[in-house]
Amino acid sequence: MLAAIAVPLALVLFLGAGFTAQDDALATAGVNVDVGAAAVPPLARELLPYLERTLTSSCPDLPALWVVAEVQAESSWNPRAYSPAGAAGLLQMMPGTWVEAGGAGGSWTTSAGPTSDHPVWDPRTHLRVAVAWMCANLRLVSAHLRATGKPTEVLDALAVCHIAGCSRVTGSATGIPRPGEAGCGTSCVKQITDYLAAIHRWTRAYTSPVTGLAGGAAGAGAVPVAYPGDETGCTIPDPTGTGGCVTGATAWLLQQVAEHVHQGPVSCWNAHAWNPTSDHPKGKACDYTIGRAGNFPGAADVRRGWALAQWLRTYARPLHVNYVIWQGRIWSLARDSEGWRPYSGGGVYDPTDPVGGHYDHVHVSTH
Repeated sequence: MLAAIAVPLALVLFLGAGFTAQDDALATAGVNVDVGAAAVPPLARELLPYLERTLTSSCPDLPALWVVAEVQAESSWNPRAYSPAGAAGLLQMMPGTWVEAGGAGGSWTTSAGPTSDHPVWDPRTHLRVAVAWMCANLRLVSAHLRATGKPTEVLDALAVCHIAGCSRVTGSATGIPRPGEAGCGTSCVKQITDYLAAIHRWTRAYTSPVTGLAGGAAGAGAVPVAYPGDETGCTIPDPTGTGGCVTGATAWLLQQVAEHVHQGPVSCWNAHAWNPTSDHPKGKACDYTIGRAGNFPGAADVRRGWALAQWLRTYARPLHVNYVIWQGRIWSLARDSEGWRPYSGGGVYDPTDPVGGHYDHVHVSTH
């Protein structure tokens, strides 16, 4: 298990109100929505292209928006921030963590701190080392949450690793400790809760008004026409050319998606002999390929896929959408209040695989 970054309470900003599973649904689900560059601090704006390139090449599942918000909660984007506990730089790296993550220049003592020319103070170097460390923790907590079925969003669990150590995730019932769990007392729990609240507040503040949750992932003017018919059987020839059939609601959804939000390869009817409970042979499901089939998509394609997935969620009722799966997450109309939940594969698919986890395509089922 990787070392934790210890951050004093003095660096946790905007304490107070908690958050729900629906707050910042895109960011906490690992959604690479765009950062509103005009809203972020000047150094964040300057480094955003570098950060996005780094994430695209090394950790596309970690949204730039989340990193920008977490840096704000840690250091207010002050590259020379230093705490009495020994944490230094933008993401308040502890000396042992810096070395373990591959940072140059060696560790430092709590009493003396890093030398004035230590690489930990350089913003680009710091982000490169810290992002690699965060990405390793992200993989660790993602695997743990999948294996245990804990309900915590993966980025929230990542933040718990950052503020209190990954043992707080693995040793708690939900992934976020309550008092007495995983060696975390009342003050520890408050520190974690306040830290998460601060990051969520900054994700809301820094989300692009065009692609963010509040503005609608599909953008203005993308409101579809509600399906005007009743439920039908699989009676309409599949417009995607599979040779099969679709229901009236599915055919209508295909048309509305093409007109309002997404153009791209899509396939609906399929016999799915390996999964007789699938909606595909019923004409109730379609898969929108994002990027190259069979491959994990890059950051730009992840954003495109989330724009479609969130649009389908937003207009689920008028379009008779039952559930949507994308990027190892599932949302269903019946459990809308829970937001995007981890997708287990239902005992049929490997949720870590690009296809089985629905990383290379957005699946939508109608009812």
